Amino acid sequence: MSTTTTWKLDPAHTDILFSAKHMMITTVRGTFTDVDGILEIDETNPLSARGEIKVQAASLDTGVVARDTHLRSADFFDVERFPEIVIQFAEVDQVKPDEYRVAADLTIRGITRQVTFEVEPVGETTNFGGNRHIAFAAQATLNRDDWGLNWNRALESGGWLVGKDIKLNVEVVADEVVADEAVPAPATAGKPGRELAGSAR
Repeated sequence: MSTTTTWKLDPAHTDILFSAKHMMITTVRGTFTDVDGILEIDETNPLSARGEIKVQAASLDTGVVARDTHLRSADFFDVERFPEIVIQFAEVDQVKPDEYRVAADLTIRGITRQVTFEVEPVGETTNFGGNRHIAFAAQATLNRDDWGLNWNRALESGGWLVGKDIKLNVEVVADEVVADEAVPAPATAGKPGRELAGSAR
């Protein structure tokens, strides 16, 4: 009997958060509001877990309309040509009883690089439909230049307008899929030619 459970992300409670330095001293924070995904977890062997998270790049929101418009442009995410950001789990390692290190293939602007997330389970409960409801948190840091997000402007005082390091905080909430709910299986990570680009901090 299979012990693998399929989980569908709860978009209303899943957050994809990012932050970057602005003018060397302040921090700009934002989120993506349109996210979906599927996880498959063998509860007897969680290290074999796989999954895929899809983010609509145009859904980014930093709270400033002009800045969001610039981030959606070809200078950054180029959302008209590359509407989706995709995270595919590749490998899972357990580092402590409740801490995991997950290598994931992250695709932005059609470029795939490998990023390492530090992941902690948050908990499990039951949703209003009577099915299991799980949550976990993940963090990673990446260099935006590795995905072609390299627009910048030099400051008269020295340094650059936008920092290169992007901090990602992913707070995932997912609902167990019951037997009569058909969902597509997550794509397999490990595309040819992927490169190691980011790591958790």
